[in-house]
Amino acid sequence: MHDGDAASIQCAADLLIAYNQLASTTPTFFPEPLLGNGQTLFAGVYSISSATTLNLDLTLDAEGDPGAVFIFLIGAPLSTNADSKIKLVNEALACNVFWQVEGMVSMASGTSMKGTIIAHNAAIEMNTGDTLEGRALSISGAITIDGILAYTPIGCGSPVLFGPTAPVLGAAACYAIFSSDGAVSNSGITSLTGDVGTNVGSATGYDPLLVNGTIHPIPDGSTAQCAADLLVAYNYINALPYDIELLYPAQFGNSLVLTPHTYLMGGAATFTDTLYLNAQGNADAVFVIQINGAITTSTYSIVKLINGAQSKNVYWKIEGAVTINNYSTFCGTIICNNGALGAINTGVMLDGRALTTNGALTTTAIDAVATMIPDNCESLINVQSHDAMIDAITFYPNPFSNSTTIFVNDVSQILTSELKIYNVMGVEIMNIPITQEITTLESVNLTSGLYFYKLISNSKTIQSGKLVIQK
Repeated sequence: MHDGDAASIQCAADLLIAYNQLASTTPTFFPEPLLGNGQTLFAGVYSISSATTLNLDLTLDAEGDPGAVFIFLIGAPLSTNADSKIKLVNEALACNVFWQVEGMVSMASGTSMKGTIIAHNAAIEMNTGDTLEGRALSISGAITIDGILAYTPIGCGSPVLFGPTAPVLGAAACYAIFSSDGAVSNSGITSLTGDVGTNVGSATGYDPLLVNGTIHPIPDGSTAQCAADLLVAYNYINALPYDIELLYPAQFGNSLVLTPHTYLMGGAATFTDTLYLNAQGNADAVFVIQINGAITTSTYSIVKLINGAQSKNVYWKIEGAVTINNYSTFCGTIICNNGALGAINTGVMLDGRALTTNGALTTTAIDAVATMIPDNCESLINVQSHDAMIDAITFYPNPFSNSTTIFVNDVSQILTSELKIYNVMGVEIMNIPITQEITTLESVNLTSGLYFYKLISNSKTIQSGKLVIQK
């Protein structure tokens, strides 16, 4: 965040240069001041002298040229109607779209905007539900935002982000749930892919039938190695210099989009709603989030991996207790230092690991998968049944309200299968034959809540997990 510093002074100077460059371009098209309504425009310089409105959809077509540039010179205010959208097709890129506006820019709720907006001596207003892939820049005027999703575009020579080098977890990668020093316990129906244990104390409450890995009820050689490797990984992440400081840890989440970097929050974090981790198409990109305090999530909080991001490349270093509340979806390896992982609660889906150097760890009816990390835990890499379990079918969306779609990922693995669904009491309430690549599951006869499923093929359970219905 820059406020009256050298970076913001340079930005102001460069912004004026960019404005003048746009103003000096020669218009090639003169459209009417009502844009959109299904209209398609091609590369060029568009000039509109009067107040302009965007309504419904405007498509910008690059005709297969990723270098195609779209410039809009608007000699008066620009406004958008609710739910209007700029759509980019045929290799059009948001980094090549520019809006030079001589007046106020006002975007109604639900607008999806693309490109760099430069308002000349006027305000910019963005409202709840707006999305901007680009930039909102004003030469002189206030910029007001409320509940938006905004991110700078990639392409046009922007660097590929890799983030920091990932830590080596070693034996810690074998574990889905682990404490170096503290009791590990579970209540309810919890399913895990990966080991579970502690190096000081005991691990209790885990059903061997629901753990695709090894339960270490008391310390042994594996837990000792895990504790040693976990400390090495913690020390590495703790010493990483951060690229970006997130200044409002108490307002973490709320549709924030992070790209591959090392992030720091200087105090306890409250994670609400949704966090997007955007790899920008780089599947090897690493995210490290350092939190110098405890973290608590809201109910139904979600970490969403987009544009190639993978949970095996996401790491959370937390100095304090961790509480992940009911029905949350969390991605990445949590390394908690000297704090209890005191509540990973009902319905939580953990795509990663929950590890602590010192403190009790409790789970309550969760589903966790310790995703494979190459060159780390060999025993997890060699668990072939793990690959089969997570690859057989996929539910989307989950959680869902009215229906979810069941996709068969490998038809050769499933000739004729059945999907059994159970309520929280373990009573079978539905049996669905899976005989084709796509099957729809309707929730019309089901109430909101947590359900469990088993996919059975040739009399064997090849996948199990949880479904969450939110009506």
